[in-house]
Order: sequence, then structure tokens, then C-alpha cells
Amino acid sequence: MKEKFRILLRAILSGVMISIGGCVYLMLDRSPLGAFLFGIGLFMICVHGYNLYTGKIGYLIDNKLGYIIELIITLLGNLIGTIMCGYVLSLTRIGETLNERASIICNIKLNDSVLSIFILSIFCGILMYLAVSLFKKINDFGKYVAVFICVTVFILCGFEHCVANMFYFSAAKMFSWKVVLYLYVMIMGNSVGSILVALGNKLGLKF
Repeated sequence: MKEKFRILLRAILSGVMISIGGCVYLMLDRSPLGAFLFGIGLFMICVHGYNLYTGKIGYLIDNKLGYIIELIITLLGNLIGTIMCGYVLSLTRIGETLNERASIICNIKLNDSVLSIFILSIFCGILMYLAVSLFKKINDFGKYVAVFICVTVFILCGFEHCVANMFYFSAAKMFSWKVVLYLYVMIMGNSVGSILVALGNKLGLKF
């Protein structure tokens, strides 16, 4: 139980870090600089070893069934962290700006088709696995470059990251069954993309 609580806490912290990245992206009005600085979220997660679902799901194939429990707890913690940040930031002077800009993004996503969201989520999952994998494998400054490049690319391409979107929907104060459905599709897409690259590694296609 103690270990599960630690997993949850690290997952909540990951949700907070991704929310900070999402916040700077929105405050810079979705500019390329904002896309680059969004990487601060994954950077801090990798450095401190926090639990981010999209950074862990690809390693499912290398772990025992008990790992699924860790993934579920991680996803729950990520959700708690992003919802908490979305609410707390709404109480500040930047809350209205965040709400307006997040609402624009969220409406674009909700007006998209489920198939489009799923495909875009797969590509995001691929980049997230590569970012985390390269951070672990590279032993010099290149590990940090890999994190920021992968994050910048997925944002500028419009790929869908389930945890980032949890923050956007929270900041936009959008809560509905359609939001739940789309988040589920994003989670599945991120999972498929990440696991596909992990399987490629296992088959000898090194990334």
C-alpha cells in the first residue's frame, strides 16, 4: 500500500508538471516558443523520475501483469494532478486567459472525428516513448535535447497527448461524457503508439 501511494504521488506530480508545460503553451498563445517550452514538463518528469502514463505504457511488454496496476494508478494520479492545476489556476489573474485559450483548443478537438483523434494520439505515443527511451539511453546533453525536440514536434504537429489534454479540458472547464470518450480514445492511441515502438525495439529495431 505504501508503494502504491508513492506511485500515486509521483503521478500527481507528473500531472502538475505537464500542467505547467500546458500553462506556458497557452499563455504564449500556442506559439512555437510555447511548444518548445512545454517540454519543461516532461524534462522535470524524466529528471525526477515522476510517473507519467505516456512515459510508462511502452514498457508494459517488459513487465509482469502487476505493472498494469501501476499504470492504472499512474493514469489516475495524472488526472488528479491536471484537474487540480486547472482548478487552482482558474483562481488566479491568468485564469480567464487560460480558460479562453484552452476552450479554443478543446473545441477543435471535440469537433474532430474519433478516428482522427486516435491516429493523432498514436503518433504522440510514438514520440513520447522515443523521448523517454532516449533520455534513459543517452548519457550526455543529447538526452535533454531529445526530450524537448520530441515534445516540440508532437505539439507543432497537432498530435494528441492524453495527459496534456486532461489539463486543457480542466482549464477550459469542459466536463462531459464526450470529453471522457475522447480522453479514452487518446489514452488508447497513446498506448498503441508507444507499445508499437517498444515492440520494434524488442524485435531488434533499435530506437
